[in-house]
Amino acid sequence: MRAFITGGSGFVGTNLSRFLLSQGHEVSVLVRSEKRGSMMPKGVSLVVGDPTKQGKWQDAVGDHDLLVNLAGATIFRRWNDSYKQLLHDSRILTTRNLVDAIPRAGATLLNASGVGFYGPNGDEKLDEKSPQGKDFLATLSGDWEAEALKARDKGTRVVAMRFGVVLGKDGGALEQMVRPFRFFAGGPIGDGRQWFSWLHVEDLCRAALFAAGDKELQGPVNFTAPQPVTNRELAKTIGRVLGRPSFMPAPAFMIRLVLGEFGSVILNGQRVLPGALESRGFTFNFPDMERALGNLL
Repeated sequence: MRAFITGGSGFVGTNLSRFLLSQGHEVSVLVRSEKRGSMMPKGVSLVVGDPTKQGKWQDAVGDHDLLVNLAGATIFRRWNDSYKQLLHDSRILTTRNLVDAIPRAGATLLNASGVGFYGPNGDEKLDEKSPQGKDFLATLSGDWEAEALKARDKGTRVVAMRFGVVLGKDGGALEQMVRPFRFFAGGPIGDGRQWFSWLHVEDLCRAALFAAGDKELQGPVNFTAPQPVTNRELAKTIGRVLGRPSFMPAPAFMIRLVLGEFGSVILNGQRVLPGALESRGFTFNFPDMERALGNLL
């Protein structure tokens, strides 16, 4: 199989590229410059171009049977109006240009999305049939998926990968999460009752390859572990694995002060379950937080 990845130089893309290569597949990654691609795993072919703009990079798309769209500015920072526009454009324009470049039927598109699609829902268990939320992140995720689903008109099978928080080594959210614990200052965020939906990066890579091979799997697919945890349970598990205390809470007002609107996303969370993956027979190597953190830390 020949895979073409946008956003491939990021944390998820680098891990996925390395995994696909290890399984004997060919991988091409779209990068904005040769320098940006210098840190990619050995064996990756580089395609240079700006995914938010039409260009010669689109000519390479038709040479691949698996397209993986991971491009998009990070949500993990304070938002203002201009950054919200960047979040939108980096996702929508890239996806539109990628879909426009698909020349024929038969390809598979795995398009990133997020569990933010569901909006805040308290303790409610959410699967792929749950409705879309109404906040900014839900609207952004819905618009992103809608743009990707236009590829169906070209006979392309589309999977919208609704990622939870991806945990892995050497990047991603985990190191930021555990840093306070290493300094004996870790604990829950806010009241700690909000749900945390997550996925070990190894299971993400395995699930992506699984989705690429399962021709019956399409539409929204939750890329989350089957055992989400509350933020308080997460803090206790990190503390236990690291041998550190886990009782120093980060007050809700401080999170909102530092992160603004995005702080409210962290303080709400979602309880998301991987219904589609499990119904198709996918098994997780790291289904619970204790096992995942024991491996990663």
